[in-house]
Amino acid sequence: MGVGQGISRRGFIKVAGVGAVGLTLGGLLAACAAPQGEGATDEDAATTPAINSQVIVAMAPGSEPPAGFDPFVSWGCGEHQHEPLIQSTLITTTASMGFQNDLATGYSVSEDGLTWTFSIRDDVRFSDGTVLSAADVAFTLNGIIASEGAEADLSMVDTAEAPDASTVLLHLNRPFNALLYTLAVVGIVPAHAHGADYGERPIGSGRYVLEQWDKGQQVILAANPDYYGEKPKIERLIVVFMAEDAALAAARSGQVDLAYTSATYSGQELAGYSMFAAKSVDSRGISLPTMPPGVTLDENGQEVEAGNAVTADIAIRRALNYGVDRELLVQNVLNGYGSVAYSVGDGMPWSSKDMQVATDVSKARAFLTDAGWTLGSDGIFEKVGQRASFELWYPANDSVRQALASEFSNQVKEVGIEVVVKGGSWDELYAHMFTDPILWGWGSNAPVELYNLNHSKGNSNFAGYSNATTDRYLLEALATPALEDSYPLWQKAQWDGSVGVAPQGEATWVWFANIDHLYFARDGLVIAQQKPHPHGHGWSIVNNIDQWSWE
Repeated sequence: MGVGQGISRRGFIKVAGVGAVGLTLGGLLAACAAPQGEGATDEDAATTPAINSQVIVAMAPGSEPPAGFDPFVSWGCGEHQHEPLIQSTLITTTASMGFQNDLATGYSVSEDGLTWTFSIRDDVRFSDGTVLSAADVAFTLNGIIASEGAEADLSMVDTAEAPDASTVLLHLNRPFNALLYTLAVVGIVPAHAHGADYGERPIGSGRYVLEQWDKGQQVILAANPDYYGEKPKIERLIVVFMAEDAALAAARSGQVDLAYTSATYSGQELAGYSMFAAKSVDSRGISLPTMPPGVTLDENGQEVEAGNAVTADIAIRRALNYGVDRELLVQNVLNGYGSVAYSVGDGMPWSSKDMQVATDVSKARAFLTDAGWTLGSDGIFEKVGQRASFELWYPANDSVRQALASEFSNQVKEVGIEVVVKGGSWDELYAHMFTDPILWGWGSNAPVELYNLNHSKGNSNFAGYSNATTDRYLLEALATPALEDSYPLWQKAQWDGSVGVAPQGEATWVWFANIDHLYFARDGLVIAQQKPHPHGHGWSIVNNIDQWSWE
């Protein structure tokens, strides 16, 4: 999620759910399945790919871009970041999350951090044959800045200009060292061919071109014959959009080469397929409102209720952090496909070891008794007539989050805290986002989410946390010229020894686990090394589809 400008998390999920329907077995998908000649068996269909230079991938319905393949809206950017494939980007990230040039041949940043200069290569053509120039880069970035529906956050950029065909200048309104992470997923479009229908008929200079889009069903990408880089090994990518149980059935019948799944189905065995687990920074955790009830907040110009009588007590929040057994959550709910999480972005260079906390039920109970809570006859703590009981909301269509919520509720009952688990639609969840804990999914290959979740004006600060010292660390981190020099500041924002959001501090969240992104992969499909996947079980898996192959 970006800082400031851009579609809100609430808006994104509303948009992402519109018009996306699963593809039933048969029809278009059957036409892409493995050929079955005379004497062929079901087992043959489940083990033989249709075309050695083609891959068929089943993704969730929400992975279909509602506005098409337009970077001016959501393609490549937003909550579920991924490489745009159809378009080129200024720079890209490596498997180790370093940066390397794509359209850019180099870049520099002014001493005050407010002017970024990119040099653009001159051997790139769009798929319509026209030459890509710096003017197209400036047009794209300015268009995103001006677009109300853009999910790419470029609010720190006032304007982009192209003084000549090979130079782009970005003029920032504040230093922002994490800008490269966004530019790595912003696809560059042609100024002469971008219009209202661009999302359906995109022209780009990337590794692939859009061959066909059957809305609500499938997308077919073909290798770009005029691509300036290394020729893709996979010449055709077919993405079919279907619900999780349908994706499982499609894999079972050999109709897809790669099918997304979750820990709920990870115990299934499919002939001719094995489980592929992509490591991620896709974190699951619950927000804990820090304010007492009766407070109102401004949310996108609307006054909304905030505050919770139970989680407003810091003793409750700390007790929850110490009372949960994250290892058991990973083993019992995720079937081992994941890792414990103590913060958003665990394992990244900006994560803090001070966020880590060992399970200690006795210490959790001590937090409560020291704060004046007494154990009731029903085993639940109470204080001045208030029971230590609250509702925890989760999206009802997510079986893993449902299981995590239930297991968490069972665990902290041993502490003496009652958690009432409630599933609902995203509209229902958003009505409670500042008043009740919600089981969220977060995770980005950039440190900016630490700002979003923890700055007093962060666009996802659902805990309502506000601290001037933390705010200063976060702003200083973004303003540090060299990204690697900002890591200590990001870490201090989490805990500096006396202030921060860590469990020993304000304990604004309880983080559970980073989930592996799971897929049933056809035997013989060689999936290239994956970067850590961000939040969102979708297009990230095919970031490097051009490097995949068949054995």
